[in-house]
Amino acid sequence: MSTENEGTAVPSAPSAPPVPVAAPEGTPASAQQAPPPYPEQPGRASEPGQGSEPTTQLPGAVPAYLPSSAGPTGSAPDAGWPPPPPPPSQPHYGGGGGGWGEPPASGPQPSRKRPGGLMAAVLAAALVAGVVGGGIGYWAADRNSDNSVSGGSTTVSAADAPALKREAGSTAAVAGKALPSVVTITAQAQGGDGGTGTGFIYDKQGHILTNNHVVASAADGGDLTATFSNGKEYAAEVVGRAEGYDVAVVKLKDPPSGLKPLALGNSDQVAVGDSTIAIGAPFGLSNTVTTGIISAKNRPVASGDGTSDKNSYMSALQTDASINPGNSGGPLLDARGAVIGMNSAIQPSGGGGGGGGSQSGSIGLGFAIPINQAKTVAAELIKTGQPVYPVIGATVSMAEGGDGATISGDGGGGTPAVTPDGPAAKAGLKSGDVITKFNDVPIDSGPTLISEIWTHKPGDKIKITYTRDGKESQVDVTLGERKGDTR
Repeated sequence: MSTENEGTAVPSAPSAPPVPVAAPEGTPASAQQAPPPYPEQPGRASEPGQGSEPTTQLPGAVPAYLPSSAGPTGSAPDAGWPPPPPPPSQPHYGGGGGGWGEPPASGPQPSRKRPGGLMAAVLAAALVAGVVGGGIGYWAADRNSDNSVSGGSTTVSAADAPALKREAGSTAAVAGKALPSVVTITAQAQGGDGGTGTGFIYDKQGHILTNNHVVASAADGGDLTATFSNGKEYAAEVVGRAEGYDVAVVKLKDPPSGLKPLALGNSDQVAVGDSTIAIGAPFGLSNTVTTGIISAKNRPVASGDGTSDKNSYMSALQTDASINPGNSGGPLLDARGAVIGMNSAIQPSGGGGGGGGSQSGSIGLGFAIPINQAKTVAAELIKTGQPVYPVIGATVSMAEGGDGATISGDGGGGTPAVTPDGPAAKAGLKSGDVITKFNDVPIDSGPTLISEIWTHKPGDKIKITYTRDGKESQVDVTLGERKGDTR
């Protein structure tokens, strides 16, 4: 599956994000969330360059727009008989003519005051390596003016309401504890281009884990800042980047005391259906919390940020938690508040990319790098500043939707497709062989094979199933290694 990394260009002087919770130096405040005006609707909408389905990687900042909030107007054709129907018992949604399910009016409608309406217009985005964009939301509520029951009011006063208690494992409690350890990252290139994304505290020394595409624009002499949920801003610098994994580590130049790293879970133990909580800055809206479930595991994803021909590959966790441009690099938490993945890519609506001056948002298909893989990469980046990739020593076709990964006729630039004395050569693999399984995982294309290889480490022994001249065979291959990203 191909996805697109989220990112949007950021203005030269980005505005400060909201400040809903306490700083890392203080005691984190519990997230006080008011219940939505109406029950949550069942449908939710929820990113890289090779694959069967294009997706969008989480991007950078975007130009803002303010849509009109004017509602429809009109008049009844007649002011006579029959009289207007009684006001609807259901609330209006969308600020339009009648309530949902209300029959059309045959006469003039009496004027009624509405308790309140709110139209929020947010950012719209153009895809750039980083992450920010736009979106709009609104709500409008209507209710009958006659609330009496047997002559008495149904209103409950604040004094009569029981004290609100949030359980330790509730979404509000998990979010309140995690938010002080999540930062909004602003990356600014020397030329002025850049974007924003998300990251989270990895250790007490001030290392932050995020996506490569979030910080790439500032990696060579640019400026990086990390803004905590209390609005405090700190300068940061890139420690190391891994393009292929889409993982990066940055470090606060002058970290505050009392940093609280997020607990890391075990992504291998995640099950489909487990609850998820995503935190990030979708379309620049810092400290946003969304919820969902694990929709699938081991989803092969090739993601690109739309700015180069280089892709990253992952065997991703799929979630329907709402993830949008700006969520890139943010944590995907389990119900306990432990990090199980790093949000990295989305499938854009319409199956297209975010180019052409537009940027797609969540349609319920988000992808996260499993934390077991991300922390292995992070440890290497902190130690040496460069990534290490496991390899089989063979070049495969990157065509999608086939019956396997075919070893190419040549490796490009006049090099052989099967590296002499490399892992594949030692196992007897040749050009033209079609790899159909990697251990017990079915392989349908080159991107899928790479996604699976990169979930392992150099030195791991794996079993490859392949076909040659219509005959199926199996061989054991000990993975080799490649240091650094190729240019």
